[in-house]
Amino acid sequence: MIRALACLLIWSGAAHAACRQALALGLDMSTSVDAVEYRLQLEGLASALQSDAVQEVLFAQPDAPIRIAVFEWSGPPNQTLVLPWTELQTPADLADAVRTIRGHQRITAAPTTAIGAALLYGFALLDAQPDCWKRTLDLSGDGETNTGPRPEDIPSDRTPPGVTVNGLVIGSGNARGDDHRFADIKALSAYYRRNVVRGPGAFVEVALGFEDYAAAMERKLLRELASIAIGQLGDVAAFR
Repeated sequence: MIRALACLLIWSGAAHAACRQALALGLDMSTSVDAVEYRLQLEGLASALQSDAVQEVLFAQPDAPIRIAVFEWSGPPNQTLVLPWTELQTPADLADAVRTIRGHQRITAAPTTAIGAALLYGFALLDAQPDCWKRTLDLSGDGETNTGPRPEDIPSDRTPPGVTVNGLVIGSGNARGDDHRFADIKALSAYYRRNVVRGPGAFVEVALGFEDYAAAMERKLLRELASIAIGQLGDVAAFR
């Protein structure tokens, strides 16, 4: 009886939690990303959020909605908030968020790539969401750090407890490889796995180019958002 009551209380608390997941998404706006690629990145995120499969997950638990925030990053001082923390309780909330993302205009930023600074900015955003069951930072990028604090040098005590950092690496250039910005996607993926991603269940998703960004973002969102509902059910089952 006591065990059943404890399980009921745990389930009741989970079901009425203020927030299922806080998801902060950081988009690369360094000068390696040209104007067309920049728009593909914004449109790709908007498209992924509006896909039927992602919406099914987003609205699966209306009593515990997901919150998202979106920012852009490049050099150490260059982080711009595109979408402040927004709770996605209804399709109307999502439509407003997508409208904001699509309507954002790029600002002039440093030509450098500071992944470590982007990590710290994302951590600060997630620190403001302590009541969420899960907190996740996603960083999209097409290159390695070349300025500011290196991500591998950021100590574990600078990472908020329980936060997961996932990566979405983007291969730039064309399939023939004759663009001087062509990135070795395998090397970049290995770099992110070694130095950037961290925390429970962290992973790296790959976009073969900016044209593939929307599909890669949808795969990533489905993987990380769906896991929280399964995880919570598993936690409850453990007490039975």
